[in-house]
Amino acid sequence: MSMSLRDQLLAAGLGTKKQAKEATQAKKPPSRHQPPAPISAEKLAANKAQAAKNARDQELNRRQQEKAAAKARRAEVKQLIEQYRLPPVQSDEYYNFADGNRLARLAVTPAMREQLIKGTIAIVRYEGHYAVIPQSEVARIRERDEHAVVTGEAAASPATGTAASADKDDPYKDFVVPDDLVW
Repeated sequence: MSMSLRDQLLAAGLGTKKQAKEATQAKKPPSRHQPPAPISAEKLAANKAQAAKNARDQELNRRQQEKAAAKARRAEVKQLIEQYRLPPVQSDEYYNFADGNRLARLAVTPAMREQLIKGTIAIVRYEGHYAVIPQSEVARIRERDEHAVVTGEAAASPATGTAASADKDDPYKDFVVPDDLVW
């Protein structure tokens, strides 16, 4: 009678008896009649701790991804401003504007002042200073960082003094300050 393949492999020295025993045990399906083993309190606590750790890890990963996305948006804004900004002007004439609660000024030429008033160019924040870019690029910058744009299509300056923005109790509401006023 011929030997089984398992016996032949053992005789040739290609496996051990222990490996053969493990292989035969792995083939046997578990019995269906055994009740499920009760879960111990230690195992339950370990599962809860693992679930809590997974939740913390997911939250940390989400925060890191948000930081990376914000950094990428800032880099895109910087690149857009560098690409489209108008060259800085050396002039004794300044354009004064409100940046939040702060008054700021930017050296401009008379032609640039007219373009700023008309809205064909806009002022944006750039590396702690201000830059002037064409109005066509304002929307692209505002998509990535709405706080980067100081003046532009939807930016209302409180210094304009329009009747719509004036308070009802303001005694100077009838005196409109023109946009081209040089301070």
